[in-house]
Amino acid sequence: MIAFIFTLTLRQLLRRRSTLVLVLLALTSVILAVVFRISQPDVEAQHWTARVLYFGLVVTAVLPLTALLLGTSVLGDEFEDGTALYLLTKPLPRWQIVVPKIAAAWVLTTALVLSSSVAGGLIALRGHGGSAIVAGFSVAIVIGALAYATIFVLLSVMTNRALIIGLIYVFLWEGAITSIFPGTDYLSIRHCILGIARWIAGTPPQTFDAYVGGETALILILLAIVAGGALANSKLEQFEVRESP
Repeated sequence: MIAFIFTLTLRQLLRRRSTLVLVLLALTSVILAVVFRISQPDVEAQHWTARVLYFGLVVTAVLPLTALLLGTSVLGDEFEDGTALYLLTKPLPRWQIVVPKIAAAWVLTTALVLSSSVAGGLIALRGHGGSAIVAGFSVAIVIGALAYATIFVLLSVMTNRALIIGLIYVFLWEGAITSIFPGTDYLSIRHCILGIARWIAGTPPQTFDAYVGGETALILILLAIVAGGALANSKLEQFEVRESP
C-alpha cells in the first residue's frame, strides 16, 4: 500500500500544471550559471558558485519554494477537495499514508532541484576546480529537501493555510529574523543546509562559511525530520477521530 500511495501521489504531482512552473524555477540556476560564465569570466568562480548560485539562489529560494509547493499539495489538495476522507477510511496505520506522501514530495523536489543545481554548479566551475563545493551542496540539498518536505506536509495536516505559513517561514523567519537575532539560525532549515554543505565541502571561510557547524546542523535537521514526521502522523490520527461518525 505504501508503494501504491507513493506512486499515485507522484503521478498526481507530475500531472499538475504548477509542476511545469517548478521546472522553470529550477532551471534558473542553470541560466544564471551560463550568464555568469559569459559575462563575468574574471570573477572567482568558486566564491561565486558557493555564495551566489547555491546560497543566494538555490538554497534561499529554489529549494524551499519547490518543497513548499509540493509538500503542501500532497495532502493539502486532498483535504480541500474531500478525497482525503476516502483514504482515511481505509484500515491503514496513518504512518503508511504520511510516509509515502512525504517521500513523493521529497523525491520530486530532489529531482528538480538537484539536477539543475549540479548542472549549474558544473557550468559555473568549469575549469576552476571546486568539485567539493558541488558535492557538499548536493548532499545538503538532498537532506534539506527531506526536511522541508516533512515540515510542509506537517503544515498541510495542521492548517488549510499551510502555503501562507510556509512562505512566512521561508522569507520572514529564514530570510529576516535569523539575520537580525543571533541564535535563531539554529531553528532554520536553510542554515542547517548551509552548515552541512560547508562541512562536507571543507571550503575556506573566504570562499564560503556557515553560521551553524556541520555536525550540529546534521543533528538538528534529522531531529526536524523525525519530529515533523511523527507529529504529522499524530495529527492525521486525530483528524480521523474527529471525522469519524
